[in-house]
Amino acid sequence: MQQSNPTDIVDRTDAPSDRPRDQIDVRTLGPPEPLARTLERLAELPEETVLVQRNDRAPQFLYPKLEDRGYAFETVDCGDEVVTVVWRV
Repeated sequence: MQQSNPTDIVDRTDAPSDRPRDQIDVRTLGPPEPLARTLERLAELPEETVLVQRNDRAPQFLYPKLEDRGYAFETVDCGDEVVTVVWRV
């Protein structure tokens, strides 16, 4: 089975396709590091950047924090990893 490129997954979501993209890989980190690092990265990025988070599970605790901060997001389960695409509305 061919693996999907995480940045190509953005094209399968409602994220804006004309914005710059950044990627963070938190697959090897234990909780709460994926949450903390993703929020830190979002705070550092320009508002127009779409962040692609690669994780080994759906980041359930991240979702309400993204909503509180005005982000939209979609999560795609790719089998061997879970990719969450985050963008500013």
